[in-house]
Amino acid sequence: MAPTSLLFTLFLVQICAVTCRNCHHNQRTKFPAIFTFGDAFLDPGNNNFLLTLLKANHFPYGQSFPGKIATGRFSNGKLFSDFIASQLKIKDTIPPFLDQNLSTNDLQTGVSFASAGSGYDDLTTLLTNVIPVWKQAEHLKEYVVKLNGTVGEVKARNIVSGSLVIVVAGTNDLLLNFYGFPTRQFHYGLNGYQDYLQLKIQDFIKALYALGLRKFLIAGLPPIGCLPIQITTKLKFHLTCVEDENWDAQSYNQKLISLLSRIQPTLPQSKLAYADIYTPIMDMIIYPAKYGFSVINRGCCGTGLLEVAFLCKAFSPVCPNPDQFLFWDSANPTEVAHRNLAQFLREHSLPQLL
Repeated sequence: MAPTSLLFTLFLVQICAVTCRNCHHNQRTKFPAIFTFGDAFLDPGNNNFLLTLLKANHFPYGQSFPGKIATGRFSNGKLFSDFIASQLKIKDTIPPFLDQNLSTNDLQTGVSFASAGSGYDDLTTLLTNVIPVWKQAEHLKEYVVKLNGTVGEVKARNIVSGSLVIVVAGTNDLLLNFYGFPTRQFHYGLNGYQDYLQLKIQDFIKALYALGLRKFLIAGLPPIGCLPIQITTKLKFHLTCVEDENWDAQSYNQKLISLLSRIQPTLPQSKLAYADIYTPIMDMIIYPAKYGFSVINRGCCGTGLLEVAFLCKAFSPVCPNPDQFLFWDSANPTEVAHRNLAQFLREHSLPQLL
């Protein structure tokens, strides 16, 4: 290679390196806070303080978490929101009432209002006795009032408007109201129920927007038919997934993508990005070896077929290496799976909000 060509190549490499560093720096500093809403995918322990069976504040949950603490996260360790927060130099998400030191942590806040077992449909939480999604918005309102009183309205408004919002919900609505207990089937066909949930999502986004939030990652559904609990209850032990439920999830996700593109123009200065959690989870199922997984159709806790929440308990046998399992219990991913999911969202979804 000629000297001039070599110098030009080195120059391009240096420019790319600087650009990448600036990109990562911008991603780290773009969001002063993270607020999360939804279900068990994002619940760091809010259910610990509720009268519900859906709790994960006991061993073996949290066995891979720093200090081996069962925080209430439905995993053996951290959630994907924790990994995203770490990448953005923000502290792990915690329940809102545990964030007592706003005056010093206001620029590195990670707060989750999510509640395992929750959904957009009010009927879902009647069955689980957890915090419905709409009420999570009310808890945000209370938190914003607290933030205003601590750091001042101007600073609080900047924090809230610049924050990253992550929402994951909808799975429990279908699991509990349509597949498990077909209560909603008396009122809706599948398409009708999906449309009903889409209206609920629209109302929820508008409620958060009215409180000052502007940058949203709204997740679709995972491949519901691949959850071990669904494989078990549908008696599909010879299969990896219940395919018709996966088709249902994909049709729901397409409707959500269309919804977000329609409502963003009605919300000035907002950015709404679809967070695809279906694709990365399905990729882990189709190509498990790529991620170091050897078991993808049952959880690590107990038999892995039905155990979740109170059924995954202190004396339940646990697999010797959770890192080889996609699922921790029969419905929720392991820490490694959450880490993979976080990486996918950082690469494919977060850039849409920068």
